[in-house]
Amino acid sequence: MSKVVHWMHRHETRMFLYVNQRFRHTILDGILGTLTHLGGATATIAVTLLLSLFGKGVWQIAGIQALAALAISHIPVAIVKKLYPRRRPYLVVPNTRTGRKPLQDHSFPSGHTTAIFSVIVPFVAHMPVLGFVLIPLALLVALSRMYLGLHYPSDCLAGAVIGSGAAAASVALWP
Repeated sequence: MSKVVHWMHRHETRMFLYVNQRFRHTILDGILGTLTHLGGATATIAVTLLLSLFGKGVWQIAGIQALAALAISHIPVAIVKKLYPRRRPYLVVPNTRTGRKPLQDHSFPSGHTTAIFSVIVPFVAHMPVLGFVLIPLALLVALSRMYLGLHYPSDCLAGAVIGSGAAAASVALWP
């Protein structure tokens, strides 16, 4: 089993380094450094709360579902971060490039990726055409987390699964 884990870690580190170092460009530094905040607490809570309170019709319903998914999705994130205290890649992988203020808490799973996916899924469920914009946007947030040296690909994948799962449950269970 340890051979499989070692093989997976080696390939994941290679994927991480590819995103973190090969894509480097001043323009991407600015774009991805800004886009990453769309998965942060301020943006996701503000958008979902505003739409929940002031949205009309399907916008309000999607806002409420996204707000519920956002809250619910971070319970497993907090638990998993405590149970599996994975160090952030910039602390482990030599020559990792980071943004201005690298986080110090645990890496697995990505909270920003969880948040953005938990927010977009209800909107895409109600208005599928938004998927053409929101899904690539969520993927860019996940990519930005690797670009900034904060997460491995599996951190982002786990965050996307947790966020999407919580959002799908929120949409399915809404009366």
